[in-house]
This record gives sequence, structure tokens and C-alpha cells, in this order.
Amino acid sequence: MNSKRLTLLIVAGLVLGVGIGYAVHAQASAETATRFAEAAGLLPFAFLRLIRMVIAPLVFSTLVVGVAKMGDIAAVGRIGGKALGWFIFASLISLVLGLVLVQLFEPGRVLSLPIPDGATSSGVAAKAMTLRNFIEHTLPTSAFDAMARNEILQIVVFSLFFGIAMAALGERSRMVLDALDVVSHIMLKVTGYVMIFAPLAVFGALASTVAKEGLGIIGVYGMFIGSFYVGLVLLWAILIVFGLVLVGPSVMRLVRRIREAVLLAFSTASSEAAYPRTLEELERFGCSNRVASFVLPVGYSFNLDGSMMYCTFAVMFIAQVYGIEVGIGQQLLMVLVLMLTSKGIAGVPRASLVVVAATLAQFNLPEAGMLLLLGIDHFLDMGRSATNVVGNSIATAIVSRWEGELRVEGVPVTEEAADARSEPA
Repeated sequence: MNSKRLTLLIVAGLVLGVGIGYAVHAQASAETATRFAEAAGLLPFAFLRLIRMVIAPLVFSTLVVGVAKMGDIAAVGRIGGKALGWFIFASLISLVLGLVLVQLFEPGRVLSLPIPDGATSSGVAAKAMTLRNFIEHTLPTSAFDAMARNEILQIVVFSLFFGIAMAALGERSRMVLDALDVVSHIMLKVTGYVMIFAPLAVFGALASTVAKEGLGIIGVYGMFIGSFYVGLVLLWAILIVFGLVLVGPSVMRLVRRIREAVLLAFSTASSEAAYPRTLEELERFGCSNRVASFVLPVGYSFNLDGSMMYCTFAVMFIAQVYGIEVGIGQQLLMVLVLMLTSKGIAGVPRASLVVVAATLAQFNLPEAGMLLLLGIDHFLDMGRSATNVVGNSIATAIVSRWEGELRVEGVPVTEEAADARSEPA
């Protein structure tokens, strides 16, 4: 399907979903609205399952091919080091921005809702990320198990070892390399077929949420939701400015190219749903396959900018609601803790809530405050998922530029890159 046409259909699905969901919520009985929400929710449920069906083989095939084509472990380390450096920098910006804005707007001071009793359980499992947990989450016991559970970080680790081993074997692995290259193109084609159902998924996601929650909840939490989205807009602006400085004016063309992926992530509240389309558009924009197929999947575990900003924003919001003062020292410690605990969280709906719950427990803040966020989390997750897509796209373009692997309309961005390509192999 034509990209522009699909974008228009996704927007139409979004508008219709909100409109029909609101009509059902306003006119139907609570029981009917609940049944409608459950039925409409099957559309995004089915779509996300189809997307997740594609992700593991797509990440594995594209990353192995990219690493094998690099030729040696030094290139992998160099690109990985540049990517990790940017991820840490972008994460700090996101965390600090959320911390500053929540104290500037103070949405927790004006919330006119009953405050949950501090001893009430939120129902969200608060699992602090220890070093052992991090290793378990990062290193797979089985490649097949990691792929079956769509553990992107574990798939990345296995793919790195597999790709480096293929590069070390040289021509002996050529047949496998060519086969996996074909597999990656097949999976992108499958993605194209799956994307035909995206407008229906968007319609179902919005219709289900609005029919169940209504739009009135947005009015009650207006200050919190509004200030959070102002923060996301500022974060977008900061990331784009860095993109303009480090990549050049062509970064605006990248932002236009990924609009469909951003809309999909926003509508389904899942940056994971937008992964295949984002990878495809990055390569069309001019990022080399070997850099894009390496940086993007790693970014999905280490560079979720929207989710990071939400973590500090949500924790400080709950502290404000309960009138608990958090000192500067504790705030700095919180940023450092979240830099570690937020790594490896999946780009799927509501993963950030687990990190927020763990942070509340570590800083002796009332876990019951999570109950104030559960009702509106879907609306917040929409914005942070879209931001994750933007952040990882710009990160991939920046690393490609640093590697001299970024082409604009078929022409290398830097003269050095052109010279490198003109040299005999």
C-alpha cells in the first residue's frame, strides 16, 4: 500500500476510533461499553501479535547480516561505543528534562482527586533491577527461547556473536550470509502485508480505550497530561536540534519519513509495533543497513527517551501528590538509579510502570500513588511510545553520520565517506 495512503488511513482510524468510542461511552450502558471495549480491543491485540511474529526473525537476520558485513569485531565495538555514548547522553537529557518540568508545572499540587491510602497496593509488580537481574535479562540461555519471547536485547546479544563468527569464517559463511540477507528482505515484505491491517488496529485501540475510560478522565488529569505532553514536545525539539547539528538539514526529511511509524506507535501505545517500518524508513532515508540493523534494535532496549522522561516525571508527580519533599541529592541519585533500572525495558505497553513502581519502593515513596496513573497510562503511553521512535531514529542517523555511512539521495554526506568508498577493497 502507498505510504501516504496508509498514513491517511491510520489518521482516519484514529479519528473514527475516538469518535465511536466516545459515542459508545456516552450513550451505552456501562455493561455494553465494556463489552464493546473488549471486542474492539481484539483488533490491536491481533495486530500486535502479527507484528511480534515478525520482530525476532527480522532483528536476527538484519543484525547478523549487518555485523557479518562489518568484517571484524573492531568495527562492531566502534559502532557500539558510539551508539552507547549517544544513548547515555540522550537518556540523561530525557531524565533531567522530566525532573525539571514536573517541578516547574507541579501537576501533583493541583490534582483534585481523593488520594489513595499509602498502604494500598497498586497491583504493579515492583521489581528492582539488580546486577543479576540485568545479566539474566541480557544474556540468553537459549537463542530459541529469546526469540520465542521476543526478548530483543537477548536476540541482539546472540546475533552479535553469530555475526562476528560468520565474519571470522569469511567466504565459508557466504552461503549462510546470502540466505539471511534474503530472509531479511522476506520479513520486510511480510511486514508490508501486516501493515495493511494497521488502520484497523488503530481504530480498535482508540475505540476500546475511549469507550471504557471516556474523555472526561483527560479533563480531570488535564494539568498532568498537558504538562507531560509539553515535555515530550520539548524533548522532540531538543532531539531534532541535535540531529540538525550532528546530521544536517536532512534530519527534517527523516522526521517526515518516519511519520507513519510515529503515528502507529502513538495509536497502539507500542514502539515495538513501529519497529519494522522504522527500520525500513531509516534505510530509505540513507542510513546503511549494517548501522541501522545494529543501532535500532539496541536502542529499543537502551534508548527509550519518552519512557525515561516519564519515569522521573511520574515519580516526582506522586511525591507532590503526597506532599513529600525530595531533596536535590535524592533527585540526582534517582536519575542515576533510573539510568540503570530503565535499561532493557521492552518497547511494549506499560513496561514503564514497572520501573516507576521499583523506583518508588527504592525511595520510600507510596506505591499506592501508582493507582492515580493507571487510568490514564494508556494516553501517556501513546506519547512516550511515539517519542521512543523519534529518539531511536535520530540516534541511528547520528551514528550513521559519525561512521560516514549516511547517504542522502545516494550521495555520501561527508567527503571522507566518498573517498573511503572510492578506495579499492
